Amino acid sequence: MLVVFIFVFLFFIFLYKFITAYADFTLMSKKQPKRQEIEDMVVWITGASRGIGEILAKQLASLGAKLIISARNEVELNRVRTQLKGKHAPDEVKILPLDLSSGEDSLWIAVEKAESFFPDSGVDYMIHNAAFERPKTSILDVTEEGLKATFDVNVLGTITLTKLLAPFMLKRGHGHFVVMSSAAAKAPAPGQAVYSASKYALNGYFHTAAQRYLCQKGIQVTVICPGPIATSNNAGSRVPSEKRVPSERCAELTIIAATHGLKEAWISYQPVLTVMYLVQYMPTIGYWVMDKIGKSRVEAAEQKGNTYSLSLMLGKKKAT
Repeated sequence: MLVVFIFVFLFFIFLYKFITAYADFTLMSKKQPKRQEIEDMVVWITGASRGIGEILAKQLASLGAKLIISARNEVELNRVRTQLKGKHAPDEVKILPLDLSSGEDSLWIAVEKAESFFPDSGVDYMIHNAAFERPKTSILDVTEEGLKATFDVNVLGTITLTKLLAPFMLKRGHGHFVVMSSAAAKAPAPGQAVYSASKYALNGYFHTAAQRYLCQKGIQVTVICPGPIATSNNAGSRVPSEKRVPSERCAELTIIAATHGLKEAWISYQPVLTVMYLVQYMPTIGYWVMDKIGKSRVEAAEQKGNTYSLSLMLGKKKAT
């Protein structure tokens, strides 16, 4: 009886933790970032003028990182720099305007500048945070211009920047790429076919590069897959029932995952995590569930509703 009681007790503890989870279990087991992995390290962040990129810059500055912040909007980058506080901020923070869709020649110039800012060390961490995301739309309404704009930034620009920066890291024998992917790269996301495809591409590229080449040369890769996140960009969301992880928490968990050397990390509340676990570990069941609720999720996406609401997961037609 004692054994049964212990088993039941542990089961309910596990169930509670799973229901209240905000990330995958491995990431949740890592409580704090390793400051020694960040302090005095050079961290280059793209998409740093707003949202998660801006918050990452603030948190990394407070941990003592030497920062290079990039985005297309130099005015906003200057605003972010004035708000940074830390051992090397704001005075030593470097601003590097960058357009990931500008082509290889332009990106090469940016890499050379980034490497020259701190000549004693070069870039230690490259955080690929910049992304292009259009409003949710039907796959039949996707334009060639929209497809190209998404892939130029999310895939081609990010991969090209990696290809150009990696040789410098390889020469030093260390470095770390942190890739802000998405839960949309792990499970179907209605209305986001092109965005999902771009994030699937990133996952495939970086996991393959890490396994086949980079990790054998001392270069680490961490892929972050956030679900719905509360940022300034969606503060006016018309989806009140959608539970989003605060952007500050997402940034903190990203730094925790990177400093603990995790290969991949998921950040989201339920029921998104359940969907991700099902599709990852029990794909037949996972996609069967997605098929069953697929029509309702598509309708919710068209109405700008919550495509991951519990009511949809339970088979109800409307997401409030």
